[in-house]
Amino acid sequence: MTSTAAEARFDVLAVGNAIVDVLALTDDAFLDEHGMAKGGMQLIDDVVVHRLYDAMPPGVEVSGGSAANTVVGVASFGGRVAFIGRVADDQLGEVFAHDIRNAGVHFEPVAAAAGGPATARCLILVTPDAQRTMNTYLGASATIGPADIDPELVASAAVLYVEGYLWDQPDAKAAILTAMDASKAAGRKVAFTLSDSFCVDRHRREFLGLLDSHVDILFANEDEICSLFEADTFEEAVEKLNGSVSLACLTRSEKGSMIIESGVQRVGVPAHPVDEVVDTTGAGDLYAAGVLYGLSTGRDLAAAARLGSLAASEIISHLGPRPQRSLSELAVEFDL
Repeated sequence: MTSTAAEARFDVLAVGNAIVDVLALTDDAFLDEHGMAKGGMQLIDDVVVHRLYDAMPPGVEVSGGSAANTVVGVASFGGRVAFIGRVADDQLGEVFAHDIRNAGVHFEPVAAAAGGPATARCLILVTPDAQRTMNTYLGASATIGPADIDPELVASAAVLYVEGYLWDQPDAKAAILTAMDASKAAGRKVAFTLSDSFCVDRHRREFLGLLDSHVDILFANEDEICSLFEADTFEEAVEKLNGSVSLACLTRSEKGSMIIESGVQRVGVPAHPVDEVVDTTGAGDLYAAGVLYGLSTGRDLAAAARLGSLAASEIISHLGPRPQRSLSELAVEFDL
């Protein structure tokens, strides 16, 4: 992978939902009152998003989106990154573009049609146990299509990284396949994150097909990989992977993570210690950032996984899905 990265303009290019996150601390009673499945993600329409926003406690607004969080994390480590996503010509669209560029990400907004949906936002309720429950209005982000994918830009990145959340919309699904085909045609690597166990439940058969045909590097947490293979235990899910991807990078919260190469070599690392878990939003996204940065800089699998754990620990120590400390400085501090 390092030779490919050396020839590339970018280490990682991500395609994903361009979303502004609204995070608020709440309790289980609020989730029950509004019929939310704790720890999951549900899609909501423009009516529900306004009703729920009005009912939420005061929150913090930050640019987010799963794949966007990952490339921001890679940039914080010092990597070269780009992002493709749609925003509307509105205030939140300007906020998203400003924030992601300021983080060091190459981003040329794919403008949504005038009079169309507003910029996407995700209402995230964080309970005292640090679990996050997400309510996502996809808005303009879901209108991305194949015409928005620049094959030359995709080909200029050593790794294409795509979030499973995009698979819910037909045009976005076509955009993903267009990007994956362009990456493969250029001899690059394709990384895919399952995103959410509920998302996996909706698209299990198609996701399994992607592993066979398009994906080189898979990211998933324990619940997601068990859902994908309809397994009762983590070990059963790992056995069912059976070399279906070159690399499977699997997180297990406080149990750490495991990277499996070609279904044979298993490399496990512990979770990086953290004084207090405040908010798990973006933990998986930043784990992926650390791993992808580690691989792009020639580190071995264990070292890449340790960078992922370090990045995840930084994110869960505060509210919000973007690093508050330089990850490159943290890596130096911990001799990673």
